[in-house]
Amino acid sequence: MNKTKNLDVKELLFKIGPLLALILLSLVLSFATDDFLQVNNLMNVLRQASINSLIAVGMLVIIITAGIDLSVGPQTALSICVMGLAMKAGVTSTPILIVIGLATGTLTGLINGLLLTRLNLPHPFIATIGSRNIYRGIALIVTGAAPIMGFPKGIQFLGGGTTFGIPNSFIIVIIVYTAMHIFLNRTELGRKIYSVGGNEEAARLSGINVKNVLTFVYTLCGFMCAFAGIVLVGRVNAAFPLAGQKFDMDAIAAVIIGGASFFGGKGTVWGTLIGALLITVIRNGLNLLSASADVQLVAIGLVIILAVFIDVLRTRMEEKARRLAQAE
Repeated sequence: MNKTKNLDVKELLFKIGPLLALILLSLVLSFATDDFLQVNNLMNVLRQASINSLIAVGMLVIIITAGIDLSVGPQTALSICVMGLAMKAGVTSTPILIVIGLATGTLTGLINGLLLTRLNLPHPFIATIGSRNIYRGIALIVTGAAPIMGFPKGIQFLGGGTTFGIPNSFIIVIIVYTAMHIFLNRTELGRKIYSVGGNEEAARLSGINVKNVLTFVYTLCGFMCAFAGIVLVGRVNAAFPLAGQKFDMDAIAAVIIGGASFFGGKGTVWGTLIGALLITVIRNGLNLLSASADVQLVAIGLVIILAVFIDVLRTRMEEKARRLAQAE
């Protein structure tokens, strides 16, 4: 009984750990620098977190199925570059440009899903590391490796504007995360995604079309990459073919820190949001403390290793809990 109680306490700590870490880090930074709690800085944190948050929620549905997508950065870059090319060709309507960007991202995600499920490549790592180079190369080719600037004010409003003092980009994140929470927890397809990640063979035997589910999650991730790209363009008013070079690692770290597992079958959208905020606060705090870019790379690398280590510990703890339950 005592062992079971100890495991329950550890499980609770794993669940609330990311939130506690975010609060603790915020407290430390508030004492370390007077600039951290300034309203302008906090709003900047929300703006910076928005892009990673949107990509991370797409990465979440993939990791729930025990997959991974290493091409999210190039997918984002290609989506906004195609949108920029459409603008240069004479398309000035904000809604049409947004549809073009989202369609491009959705297509790249669909291609990733088809590479994995229809060509039967042995692991999503292989499929997405290949498409990563292809998408980045296409973005560089079609733009001549040059940025495209001067987007309509409507797009700038989405990425850089505010409503009642809150960044529009973060309002979009809250809306998207609410919708994703409902989707994953209240719909049949959402439950199938968790089932595939929990036990793919059992899901297949229960009648779930695993290939269709996997194709869908990679397509959804591509859509979210494009969505994040639109927010990015709205913030900087430019589309860069080299955009998003760190997006994959930041998104994966946010998902794992937020409680998802590389082994699949678990993960929540709100945990992912906390993970994205935690990574952003780390970067923001290091900037305020005048840490070099190299130090920031080391810090984020350590966070990723720690997150994976916690995932391994959590999996071992759950396995131990199952054995104790069977013994009782």
